[in-house]
Amino acid sequence: MNEDKQKSASRQLRLVTYISIAANVFLITGKFIVGLITGSLSILADAIHSVSDMLTDIAVLLGLYFGSKEPDLRHPYGHGKLETLAAVAVALGLLGVGLGMIYYAALDIAKDNVTRPRDLVLIAAIGAIAVKEVVYRVTKAVAIKHHCPAALANAWHDRADALSSVAVITGVVAQKFGFDHGDQVAAIGIGVMVVIVATNLTGNCLGELIEKAVDQATIEQIKEIISANGQIRHYHRLRTRTVGREVFLDLHILVDPNLSIAAAHEIASSLENALHNQLTRPVNITVHVEPDMPELRK
Repeated sequence: MNEDKQKSASRQLRLVTYISIAANVFLITGKFIVGLITGSLSILADAIHSVSDMLTDIAVLLGLYFGSKEPDLRHPYGHGKLETLAAVAVALGLLGVGLGMIYYAALDIAKDNVTRPRDLVLIAAIGAIAVKEVVYRVTKAVAIKHHCPAALANAWHDRADALSSVAVITGVVAQKFGFDHGDQVAAIGIGVMVVIVATNLTGNCLGELIEKAVDQATIEQIKEIISANGQIRHYHRLRTRTVGREVFLDLHILVDPNLSIAAAHEIASSLENALHNQLTRPVNITVHVEPDMPELRK
């Protein structure tokens, strides 16, 4: 069951990442051509951002490939955290891009360099917004469906690229109304947005690496599934953590003390099957069965 879920999720995640790579190749080419023709710093910064997008696409593919490998003797819990590390790499790359944008745009303002707006920049930016917003929405939907932090980070990379194109348009319009440094200010605005997104993504990834529990909604769903089993009289020590896309869950259940070992085992197996079937993400379950005695209720 877990293996089927992992394989299906990996196929969909790779597909949306390939789509993102194709979109980035198209946008990088177009933005660099327009930037070189017009001399617009913001559209060139936007092109560099798209280059970083493509590099993170590659990082995500590598994370999916290695993270989906079967458990082995040295990695009995699987390789899922490689996906999380890929997400960290994406976020840190995004942070570097944002800080670089801010630095070079501020340096340009200090030198009092002025570029004049061209309608070609507007056309390129509007096209980029349309392409990137579609890629963002598709990637985000698949990432959330399969709880993949690397793909979700990549989706936000795409959204940041779309927002950066919005800032490009704002800068060009500002220049048309007489603000000479509108292009550079737009590039700084792009950088600030990118840094904020990167910081949030890094925090989420670090939470997973330090064994943070799964989200509250998933915990409540797990509790409902346990409570629905009438043969489980009580449970405690419910613990969860994530390794890549997989949930690791362990708990103690209390059952009728007069049951045979086989009957108690059947209750535990029934609970495991229910959790596998009802949770949308792969789950690795350890159930400890105890007799329902007052001293064991905690």
